Amino acid sequence: MDSPIAPIDLTKITTYSVKDRKSKVNARDFSKPWIAGGSFSQFLSTLPAILAGNDLIEVIQAISQAKINNAPICLAMGAHVIKVGLNPILIDLMERGLMSMLSMNGAGIIHDLEVALTGKTSEDVAASIGDGGFGMAAETSILLSRAIKEAADQGKGLGQAVGDFINNERMPFKDKSLTATCARLGIPVTVHVAMGTDIIHMHPDFDPAACGAASHLDFRIFAAMVATLEKGVFINAGSAVILPEVFLKALTVARNLGYRPQNFTTVNLDFIRHYRPMTNVVNRPTLKGGKGYSIVGHHELLIPLIAAGVIENLGT
Repeated sequence: MDSPIAPIDLTKITTYSVKDRKSKVNARDFSKPWIAGGSFSQFLSTLPAILAGNDLIEVIQAISQAKINNAPICLAMGAHVIKVGLNPILIDLMERGLMSMLSMNGAGIIHDLEVALTGKTSEDVAASIGDGGFGMAAETSILLSRAIKEAADQGKGLGQAVGDFINNERMPFKDKSLTATCARLGIPVTVHVAMGTDIIHMHPDFDPAACGAASHLDFRIFAAMVATLEKGVFINAGSAVILPEVFLKALTVARNLGYRPQNFTTVNLDFIRHYRPMTNVVNRPTLKGGKGYSIVGHHELLIPLIAAGVIENLGT
């Protein structure tokens, strides 16, 4: 039986020349083959000016320009950045004047202090959770509780207190500590705690009131820096919820108080895309100006690449 619908007639289709069509990909943006013995700057120039290749170059340029303009360069991060061995890269950026503020979640000070104290961190949770031993390292809780008490006694933010404590205790690996380096160089370091998320919250010597007050002071310091973000850069590396939420609230506070940071660059770095970083870091804050970027990849690859690119750009 013949089909009740006659096939459409394609002979009268209107066409145009592909040469006249607007195309999103152009050969001039293609990558270039690598030549042995080249420099890192030459390597960057071989990347395709397409999608993430173009974004990487633009992020490097934005950070470099912020430094030239003496505008803030702020890094917010999850603790995984520490756990993949990137403290030396970040400390080098601090020493070069390429970081205006460092912010982390509560887990950040745990791993940072353990590195400073022992040169190692990150326990095997699967091996210890079965018998209730997970997170029960005595020194981690005792020492951070002392730092929290000092924050309360001296009216310090949590990040500053931990950095000062590590330096004052002359911990063996303090040169590998992010908070200690910030404290030594006078770089604001803020810690944003969510109660119940960190191992020290399970210990009897932990003072939640003192910790909460010190973390709230850090939020106010964070908001004060965000208020000056015009022409600067805000980077979120690996915090899927806490730091993106803190950033959005801090930006709201700044604008509510009459500050008008509008034209700035935001960057989210992570190995998968999450809702809150995309919404609260990349998209919403730049609706009225600036530009947001999301680059997917492992921290241990992306952060050294970006850092090296900025250093090459500036020649510092």
